[in-house]
Amino acid sequence: MTREGALLVMVAVALVLLALGVWGWRRRTRRDSGLTAPVGELPAGAVQTAAISGLYVATTRHDEPLERLAIRGLGFRSRVDVIVAAGGAGDGVAIDLTGQPRLYIPAERIVSVDQATVAIDRVVEKQGLTRLSWLIDDETIVDSYFRPQTASARALADAIQTIVTPTQTPGGDA
Repeated sequence: MTREGALLVMVAVALVLLALGVWGWRRRTRRDSGLTAPVGELPAGAVQTAAISGLYVATTRHDEPLERLAIRGLGFRSRVDVIVAAGGAGDGVAIDLTGQPRLYIPAERIVSVDQATVAIDRVVEKQGLTRLSWLIDDETIVDSYFRPQTASARALADAIQTIVTPTQTPGGDA
């Protein structure tokens, strides 16, 4: 095989792999089109109790850290500011991702918060990620992963834990 022939084969393989990647992402986007990120601002009267900067890693199916969801606004890694707010009906978490509108998750939609080591494309030191499990709609629980840089993953989890209320989860008790 000539050099030009080998180059053509490599370019063809690269194009096929690129086309398969685009096809896979489009299928995933269609599959997850029914899920929408909770865009909104902190309610009036909410008081910021913590603000931690870091990296947003991914949002995945609950307890499936390798199954990324293609939700508009939550589909890609980004820098993030996580703001925990308290104050009556204002309890919740605001998520500011670069280039996206603010997301607000009310405390009653937060199922749990803990630490993790692995998410879709990130493996870190033991318990280096904060995993926020929340209801994206009335019955679908998702996990969002954050890599704090201005505090530890435990500090972010503890800050969020202060506003978590027992939630009735699908198929189980509080």
